[in-house]
Amino acid sequence: MEHAQRKSASPLSAVKSAFLSHPHSVGESYFEHLRMALGFAGALFITALAAVVHALIPCLCETTARRRIYALNTRLQARDPDAAIERGE
Repeated sequence: MEHAQRKSASPLSAVKSAFLSHPHSVGESYFEHLRMALGFAGALFITALAAVVHALIPCLCETTARRRIYALNTRLQARDPDAAIERGE
């Protein structure tokens, strides 16, 4: 009887929580997080292409992937408060 009286979370509430909990944990709305994540995905895709070009023709894109990964890492750490703690700031 007790089980029947308990209300379960609505499916819509569960979906909303699944889509919004992480963006909110990093101080972003869903669409801000979507834009940021897609930007990183695009940058990583271009970086991967540069690495493939370098693998095939070693004299091309010699430092491109390394420089881009370093820049992406710097951007990511700058927006992550936990990373600042790990760096000792």
